[in-house]
Amino acid sequence: MSDTLIKVENLSKKFCRNLKKSLWYGMKDLGSELLGRTHGGKDELRPEEFWAINDVSFELRRGECLGLIGRNGAGKTTLLRMLNGLIKPDKGRIEMRGRVGALIALGAGFNPILTGRENIYVNGSVLGLAKKEIDTKVDEIIDFADIREFIDSPVQSYSSGMQVRLGFAVATAMEPDVLLLDEVLAVGDAGFRHRCYSRIGQLQRNAAVIFVSHSMDFISQICDRVLYLQHGRGTVNSQVTNGIAAYLAENQEHAAESTDRARAFYPPIIDAALSLSRESVNYGEKLDVRLTIDIAQEFIKPVINLALRSESDQVAAIWNTRQHGACVIIPAGRSEIRFAIGPLYLLPGKYNCSISLREDGSAEHTLWFHNQAQIKVKGQGQQMAGVSVLLPYHGHTLKKIASS
Repeated sequence: MSDTLIKVENLSKKFCRNLKKSLWYGMKDLGSELLGRTHGGKDELRPEEFWAINDVSFELRRGECLGLIGRNGAGKTTLLRMLNGLIKPDKGRIEMRGRVGALIALGAGFNPILTGRENIYVNGSVLGLAKKEIDTKVDEIIDFADIREFIDSPVQSYSSGMQVRLGFAVATAMEPDVLLLDEVLAVGDAGFRHRCYSRIGQLQRNAAVIFVSHSMDFISQICDRVLYLQHGRGTVNSQVTNGIAAYLAENQEHAAESTDRARAFYPPIIDAALSLSRESVNYGEKLDVRLTIDIAQEFIKPVINLALRSESDQVAAIWNTRQHGACVIIPAGRSEIRFAIGPLYLLPGKYNCSISLREDGSAEHTLWFHNQAQIKVKGQGQQMAGVSVLLPYHGHTLKKIASS
């Protein structure tokens, strides 16, 4: 018997940008199927349609790990959803053998009103496991997810990180033949991510794994080959380094485009600006970050997150007011908040600075700046591959700026 667990041939999926036309096309296609007909334009795009996946083919055997890479919107999640049977392809064929474990969306497969323990049993039953088999795995799942004190609480009360930990623990503990993993692992903390990658390595001996990530460090460590997607079209590279090089080259081509920079803020914030104290620092030096903000009402408990991203858009260092115990109260009016962070133990190169602000206890961001400032790190230094550095905190100052 062949050990091929996934076989994809000439797979294609198209979507429509216009909702009304999408509903109309869907009704026409459904009617054609009910009448046993195939509409003549199945291989052609109708107005407002585009190929999310276009003529993709590959095979994956037991013991292999395929890295699925590409820029946002390249079609990675669409491909995973077709493999998992969540959406139907327009063309092509998918063959899947064995039990499939998938984590392709935060909270997918969980009933929010059921407890974590109940969801473990529901997911196990869906995968065809008897209650006795699930009983033997429950403690292992709870320990891996590290949520024992919350396991009998409804999943809707879990944080995003808790949901990811439980979802990954369930998907991998059931010993799947095929494991599909999307970028949702990025939600977890660094320690949990490393436990996940270790578990993937163990499962890979007896399973076929498809792994979506923007972290080229981890792609290079655990994948045998990569499928590089560009605008729905895929290129399989048996040499992982070649696929990564093509992906990074495409990122660099788009680095100067405004679409890679984003600036947004919402009431009660009236205006805001981000700046750095200097354009370059030496390895091991500290950095001053300034956030000028005009706000309509006092912010009592804001949580401020700051990240430094490499030119390949990988998070290299992060800083968070709550994790560092920094209590910042932003008064109404115009103020300047200055944070001293570092030392920067980062590899030499250019890093983009992103910052976000939200009220403590809320998931909604009131301010979000992506790649709004850049710092160059000079000198000789070392950094653990693939690990984000949590920047030490050296205090902050807040200066009220008088209105003109």
